[in-house]
Amino acid sequence: MALSAGFFYFLSFIAAAMAFLFALYLYLWVKKQKVENRKIIEVSKLISEGASAFISREYRILAVFAAVFALIILLFLPTPIWKGGIWDNISMTIAYIAGTVLSAIAGKIGIMVATLSNGRTAESAEHGLKDAFLIGFRGGAVMGLLVVACSLIGVALVLMLFGDTSIILGFSFGASSLALFAKAGGGIFTKTADVAADLTGKVELGIPEDDPRNPAVIADNVGDNVGDVAGMGADLFDSNVAASASALVIASSLSGASDAINMVFCYMILGLISSMIGIANARVGRNGSPTRALNASTYTTTAVFLVLTAIATALIDGFSWRVWGASSVGLLVGVIIGITTDYFTDDTKPIVQRVAKASASGPAFTVLSGVSYGFISALPAMVGIAVSALAAYRICDPMGEGYALFGISMAAVGMLSIVGMIISNDAYGPIVDNARGLAEMGGLGEETIRIADELDSAGNTVKAVTKGFSIGAAGLTVISLLGAFMSEANAVLSERGMDLITGFDIMNPSVFFGILVGASLPALFSAMLILGVDRNAERMVAEIHRQFNTIPGLKEGTASPDYSLCIDIAAAGALRELIPAGLAAIIVTCIVGFIGGASAIGGFLLGNIVSGLLLALFMSNSGGLWDNSKKYVEAGNEGGKGSNAHKAAVIGDTVGDPFKDTAGPSINTQITVVSLVSSLLVSVFVSFSIF
Repeated sequence: MALSAGFFYFLSFIAAAMAFLFALYLYLWVKKQKVENRKIIEVSKLISEGASAFISREYRILAVFAAVFALIILLFLPTPIWKGGIWDNISMTIAYIAGTVLSAIAGKIGIMVATLSNGRTAESAEHGLKDAFLIGFRGGAVMGLLVVACSLIGVALVLMLFGDTSIILGFSFGASSLALFAKAGGGIFTKTADVAADLTGKVELGIPEDDPRNPAVIADNVGDNVGDVAGMGADLFDSNVAASASALVIASSLSGASDAINMVFCYMILGLISSMIGIANARVGRNGSPTRALNASTYTTTAVFLVLTAIATALIDGFSWRVWGASSVGLLVGVIIGITTDYFTDDTKPIVQRVAKASASGPAFTVLSGVSYGFISALPAMVGIAVSALAAYRICDPMGEGYALFGISMAAVGMLSIVGMIISNDAYGPIVDNARGLAEMGGLGEETIRIADELDSAGNTVKAVTKGFSIGAAGLTVISLLGAFMSEANAVLSERGMDLITGFDIMNPSVFFGILVGASLPALFSAMLILGVDRNAERMVAEIHRQFNTIPGLKEGTASPDYSLCIDIAAAGALRELIPAGLAAIIVTCIVGFIGGASAIGGFLLGNIVSGLLLALFMSNSGGLWDNSKKYVEAGNEGGKGSNAHKAAVIGDTVGDPFKDTAGPSINTQITVVSLVSSLLVSVFVSFSIF
């Protein structure tokens, strides 16, 4: 049967509405759960207020940045207004603003639900693992559903209203620019508090991780929400929109454009439906494994998506089995990347245990082994991305000109098809992490803390897997964005009667210049973020020392610390540090474009993609294995808490914290942003380049 584009727009709105209603049901269900412990209510309120205050301050700053960029787009993109581009520019500006607003809304609601869930998860842990898991997971699932629903309805509305796939690049840039700063700001905030709390609490004073005497402990809990809920949600919203935008831009240039565009929307719709089915079936038995339950839900979602898309391909005229094959390859490779990441970061696997054993010999061995295994862990993921891109290219190449790149873009769409489940798993992590701290501060007893620790351990493992998955998805997305850049560049070159780009020859000096600069940018970007954490953590450590030295009875637990000062230090430092790193990425892209034109930008994107993916995978996996090796020691292995191995493992974890939660996952957003900036400014680069 043949179906029109209007039918798929209609289905997009229906699927998004179903996801919104499901998210509302989960929110109301979580809200209905009881929380009665006074200390938990008090601390939960502090966490909620701190997270909301930071997000509000961050969004006010980003609103100014967005307004400046909106003005630039209005005046210059895609055509300067004095050359008759007013209506296209207005459309692009509206799409850009919509991307930023929808991304911000998803993050804000995610924060609200996460902070609502953590206290309820902690108290529910008193009654066993089963109920506590369900509260934590369903709280995270609200974020997962909202992110995918917002991206689907946003892309559908933009294309339906403006009818131009190029305008979707503006929507994607809005989502990406906000995600870049939200992830960087949230990452700096959370790791400032985490590093400072660990170094002063565990290493210097020998007190537990979530001891209420530590002034940084509430800031640490706030950071989990602004970094791992709002930040990661914005990151994956950006990846999902960017994947669909690049697929739609490439699809519009194909001979069978309408069928290709319909396939993109169909797969996005079925991915959301599959995620809803997976979320609805997430369960853990009373004595079951939370990690196994989370992984089983992911595999269920994957299987449902493959079956539904196969049925759609069989029934709908114009849908191709080759495109289904490319999409399936992307999704299956994403799952494999998740499994290999799990092997390197799960504390039940040998790699983490080897790093914990090395810690008994001192922190130098902790760092050396963690760095080494982190580099090794990047190999299977990089090979997986390369294989999926090559397989998708070969599968779709016989379909005609342009279809090979479309195949790669559909592999990215396939890998991100289950992003609703991935975000649900990821947001579960900070909720149960906070719940563990609240259980300790609320005095709920050793058994409750043990259950919360089990939930938290699963959250750490799955968070590492979701980061690997998101970086892998970003890899395919930016490869397809490179194809979208070529499409946009060739459209401009064709209009001006210039030679079209058929590839990027590294022997071309302009291309090679771009490769070298692009390869160096992720290292610069990472260094700026990690130095931001370093400077901010030093300020917080000084404040913690001041409070312990000047507040009588704080060490003994007879007086309370001033939590608000540490929250303010983390927030002020994060907001101070987030803008320079993000602007540096955009400014360097513009400089390369003005120097070498479209060819240099092609090389720049190639270098940026390769080095960025390597660094992102290395840092995310190293940080995850250091974190779980510390938890492995704290569980009583290699001498347990207070041992030399424990102190060394804590130092490894503090090095890994900004790796895995600040720089690593921010790099894939940086790559996406520069890819979109390149596509949006390609006409300017062609017109005004020096060489």
